[in-house]
Amino acid sequence: MDVAVTIGPDNLLQVNGADQGASRWKQPNDDSDRSSSPSVLRCVSSTWKEGLLNRKRPFVGRCCHSCTPQSQERLFNPSIPSLGLRNVIYINDTHTRHRGWLARRLSYVLFVLERDVQKDMFARNVVDNVLNNSRVESAIVEVATESDPAVAESEVEHKAVSKVRRKARGFLQEMVANISPAFIRLTGWALLKLFNGFFWSIQIHKGQLEMVKKAATEYNAPLVFLPVHKSHIDYLLITFILFCHNIKAPHIAAGNNLNIPIFSTLIRKLGGFFIRRKLDETPDGKKDVLYRSLLHAYTEELLRQQQFLEIFLEGTRSRSGKPSPARAGMLSIVVDAMCTGAIPDVLVVPVGISYDRILEGNYNSEQLGKPKKNESLWGVACGVFRMLRKNYGCVRVDFTQPFSLKEYLDAQRSRHIPPTLTLEQTLVPTIIDAQPNQAQFEGEQEEQPNIRDLSDEPWRRQFISNLAKHVLFTANKSSAIMSTHIVACLLLYRHRKGVALSKLVEDFFNMKEEILSRDFDLGFSGNSEDVVMHALHLLGNCVNVTSTNRNTEFAIAPSSKVPALFELNFYSNGLFHVFISDAIIACSALALLREQAVSEVEAGGEQGGPGTLLSQERLIRVAAGLSHFLTNEVAVAPPCQTIYQVFHDAVSRLIQYGVLYVAEEDQEELSPTEEPWPKKFPEPLSWRSDEEDEDSDFGEEQRDRYLKVSMSPEHQEFFVFLQRLLSPVLEAYSGAAIFVHSLSQPMAEPEYTQQLFRYLLARTEKGVAAYGESATHYLVKNTVRTFKELGVLKERRENRVSLVELSSTFLPQVNRNKLLHYILGFTLL
Repeated sequence: MDVAVTIGPDNLLQVNGADQGASRWKQPNDDSDRSSSPSVLRCVSSTWKEGLLNRKRPFVGRCCHSCTPQSQERLFNPSIPSLGLRNVIYINDTHTRHRGWLARRLSYVLFVLERDVQKDMFARNVVDNVLNNSRVESAIVEVATESDPAVAESEVEHKAVSKVRRKARGFLQEMVANISPAFIRLTGWALLKLFNGFFWSIQIHKGQLEMVKKAATEYNAPLVFLPVHKSHIDYLLITFILFCHNIKAPHIAAGNNLNIPIFSTLIRKLGGFFIRRKLDETPDGKKDVLYRSLLHAYTEELLRQQQFLEIFLEGTRSRSGKPSPARAGMLSIVVDAMCTGAIPDVLVVPVGISYDRILEGNYNSEQLGKPKKNESLWGVACGVFRMLRKNYGCVRVDFTQPFSLKEYLDAQRSRHIPPTLTLEQTLVPTIIDAQPNQAQFEGEQEEQPNIRDLSDEPWRRQFISNLAKHVLFTANKSSAIMSTHIVACLLLYRHRKGVALSKLVEDFFNMKEEILSRDFDLGFSGNSEDVVMHALHLLGNCVNVTSTNRNTEFAIAPSSKVPALFELNFYSNGLFHVFISDAIIACSALALLREQAVSEVEAGGEQGGPGTLLSQERLIRVAAGLSHFLTNEVAVAPPCQTIYQVFHDAVSRLIQYGVLYVAEEDQEELSPTEEPWPKKFPEPLSWRSDEEDEDSDFGEEQRDRYLKVSMSPEHQEFFVFLQRLLSPVLEAYSGAAIFVHSLSQPMAEPEYTQQLFRYLLARTEKGVAAYGESATHYLVKNTVRTFKELGVLKERRENRVSLVELSSTFLPQVNRNKLLHYILGFTLL
């Protein structure tokens, strides 16, 4: 029989503490006494409990020691990690200057009135200063001249220029923010009421806010907050937290899709300014010189007046639960403002945000291929009404350590940044044993000057791209792992056919300890059974809970419906980055074992068994190729770290776990098909920097060692779990590789994408695909993007329509078969 799982107020994970009346959460190492727990938890051994008790909560968010070593030491002191967490929506009279019965009743009002928000904190005379900016004046004259080049200069000055100037003023009035301290206070009070209604807690680390506050008050440089983008509530969340800590509200770059009546006025008063989602929106598709100059000048003016900015690098909310590729347009404006001398420096603050459950609920309609609905006032009102009727669990916001943009730029100038190879250059030789257009590629690389200065456009683009990738990687790595992330991941990739509640609690306990051991933080704490029940309640109809006997033992299984699988996959992706490097190593080991087994059978021998040896060097090489192939899905490392280092660490970790072990006694007994690999990789797959080759921590004996995969059930279970994490992604790409055979003539890219989506969805509905979540629309779009970058699909423009067709390299069917074979080699059958 189906049983409804609910969680009552007695099971809330927060307890009132002595920290100025704020809610104080139990640390992950404070898993409550199990003697009083239900029988379901008695199966958890005391050794597991002791393991967690010895595990300390890691302090996340330190800036990069390689790129910004001075910034890492500047704002940090050893006492900061011990400051602990705070629930910012738990407010009582101890957070105000007043005490007593009336103060307790009016605590929200008193709290917001005592926040330091003054009108003189914010920008003044912005519109006039922007219109008088030399860049804007030049753009106005240029646009006026282009509009009627036949008129005399005097007429241009008096008529056309005046007309364009009025147009520019109109653009600005649509764009600029108009911050109101009174409205910020009113919104702060309203948000305290609302957030307490549909969140159990909004946790921040007081040490992280201490560093941000110190940077805001002691350094003569504006702060630029760069958060991950999960929900529409992100805008309000960051401003609210800064307001609570007496840090002035940032100006928020918002898409003009939110520029709707009434709502746009509220956003402007809170600091939002509206920018076009596409800057080239002129009727003829050319660059809008006037709008670009206004946006540059406005951003520069805000920074010059020491205003803080908030920019969402992804451009739009993530529909997958993983960070979307960075759109660095606004970030490039900030970099240019510093390099032109408008401001001496900028402090960059990546921000991680994690939700138990996003307020949008899910993005299933879009993942099922339906077009995104335009924002409207009615839609906003309905959304608020829906939110008030539900509880969305807990939220965690992590402000990472601010770092100097100038220091980061100087560090990049002092080191060699090799030209970025395309995916086609990197992987096509591996897939089809050919080197397409290699002479042309080498010529392009030789022509690129290495000036290491922003005046060199190729180097500038690469620098800004690396900066954006570094920021997103840091923000994502600092984001806490929530209980719904772990439960969804366990149900999809360890217990897809169902599991007893006691076993789920046991695996949840072990998983959270594993996450902490990898220096990722958790966004929850408390008794494991309570947390699991809390997560199951939030996941709602995505899971099936059935009673198995009269002893209150329950069986938990993920729903087999496609929308439910999509939603579980969204939350599971919240910890995708925790295990991604290990998962790539596991899939690469699987591919090598299959390759060796096939080679041995073809040679007339028997298939290799458990004793098959794997060259560590070759394993890392294959893993590097797979990580390049999945570059649009996840980043395994920041740009300053070599892929070799990442995968060497992953192999060492799996050896430490016992999943892999070094076959020292068999070093000389190589498989007949195993060939020695060169000590230096060929250029297309070279990932080691010059500095690493000169001063490497990896000895020759480590590079050349050989490994075996453990056959113990426990290790095999973890090994298969890692492979399953990547299975939906690989299944989507293998389906796309099959579908590409049907492309017989050029096709409009949107139509091709839609047909591919319908094909993958049909495979899921018919049971051909093992993983229903492989048909999400974002995965479909990523496969098309990857195949274009790989050179499988060639894109060309015709009558302003983007067409895709098979490239000459993959026109032969044999090469398309090799592509499919390459992908299937990593896929768990």
